[in-house]
Amino acid sequence: MRETRNLEFKEQVTNTFLKTVSAFANYDGGEILFGLTDDGNVKGMADPERVCLDIENKINDSIDPVPEYTLNINERTSVVTLKVIEGLHKPYFYKSKAYRRNDSASIPVDRLELERLILEGQNRSFEELPACRRDLSFQLLDEKLKKALNIKTVNLDTLKTLELYSDENGYNQAAALLADNNDFSGLDMARFGDSISIILDRETCEHVSILKLYDQAMQMYRKYYQYEQIKGSYRESIAMIPEEAFREAIANAIVHRTWDVKAHINVSMFSDRIEITSPGGLPKGMDKEAYLRGGISMLRNRIIGSVFFRLHLIERFGTGVRRIKEEYMDSKIKPVFDMTENTIKITLPVKEKGSSLTEDENRVYQLLKGREMPSSAISEAVGFGKNKTVDILKALVKKGYANVSGKGRGTRYSLK
Repeated sequence: MRETRNLEFKEQVTNTFLKTVSAFANYDGGEILFGLTDDGNVKGMADPERVCLDIENKINDSIDPVPEYTLNINERTSVVTLKVIEGLHKPYFYKSKAYRRNDSASIPVDRLELERLILEGQNRSFEELPACRRDLSFQLLDEKLKKALNIKTVNLDTLKTLELYSDENGYNQAAALLADNNDFSGLDMARFGDSISIILDRETCEHVSILKLYDQAMQMYRKYYQYEQIKGSYRESIAMIPEEAFREAIANAIVHRTWDVKAHINVSMFSDRIEITSPGGLPKGMDKEAYLRGGISMLRNRIIGSVFFRLHLIERFGTGVRRIKEEYMDSKIKPVFDMTENTIKITLPVKEKGSSLTEDENRVYQLLKGREMPSSAISEAVGFGKNKTVDILKALVKKGYANVSGKGRGTRYSLK
C-alpha cells in the first residue's frame, strides 16, 4: 500500500495533515490513516481514542468552513482512519489558504483554481459570470439562429431564452464568447510538412465569436483533407479524414474547454493525421473510462452547449466521442484520445479502409504487425484452432492484407 491522490499516511498527529483535509474537502475527498509510516508500515497509535479527539479539535478549530468527516479506529492495529468528504461549501481554507492534491502531496491552489472553487461553492460556472464588455454585437449568431430555427427576428428576448442575458446582470460570459468580437483566445491552426519545424500554412483566429472559430476550422479542414474525384459522369467528394469526426472533435473542443484560461485550442494538421488539443481536462465528476464510453453528458459550459445544440452543430449531448469512433468503424487505424489534468487531445488519423476484415481476421492482422510468423505460432497466440487459423491467413492473403513466403514447415506470414 502506498500514498495516492486520495490516500495519505501519518505516523503521528501534527498540523501538516490539515493541508490534506483542505485538499480532500475541496477535491474528490479522501482518507488519512494515522499510525502508518510513509511507506505504509503499520505502527498504530498508543492512545487512538485521544488521537481521535485531537484530530477532531484541530479540524474544527483550523479548517474554515468545517468539512464533513468521519473517524474510525481499527481495534486490531490501532490505526485511526480519517475520512474527509468532498464538500459543497467550497473553498475550504487552512490558515487562509485552500489546498489541492498534486499526486501524493498537498499544495496551495493558485488564483485561477481558487476562483473556480469559489464559483463551484456558489454552484455557478465561468460562463454564467457577467461579461466584462457591454458593447456586444451578435450578427453571426443572428444569421445562424434565423437559418437553424427559421425565426424572423433575434432580439433581447431571444438572448434571454438562450440564457445569454438577464435583466439583473446583463450579458454573461457565454454571450461574450458568442459575440462577434470579444477578448478571448481562440484557435491556432497549422499545417505541417515532414516535421513540426516545417509550417506550410498557419491561421490564428482569436477575439471573435466561437461560431466563427468553428467555421474557420471547418474551412481549413476541407482545404487539406477533402478532394473531388470524377468517376464517369459523376463528381464524388472524398474525405481523407471523416468530416463528421472532425466536426464533432472541433465542436467538443470549443464547447467543453475551460474558457477562463488564456490559451488557444491547437489544431495541428499533418499528412496522416489531425491533432486537436483543447485547454482543460475532463469535466469534474467524469473519468477517462466514462469519457471514452460516451453517452454521459457532463457539460462544463452548459449554456454554450445548449446554443450549439440548437444550431445543430452538435448532436445529442454526450455522444461526440461515440460518433467519432463510429466514423472509423471501417478503418484499420483508429482515433486516439489522450487526457491530462489540464488538456484533452484527440488525434484523427487518415482512414485506412479495413471494412472487409472480420473480427477474427482483424485479431490476426493486429498480431502480425511488425512480425513474420508461422501459422502454428499465430494459432497459439490468438487461441484459434490450427485449421481456423490457416483459413483466416488464407483469407488475409486473398484480400491483399498479408504475404506468404516459404513452403511446408518453413511457411511464414507477414503483412503487406
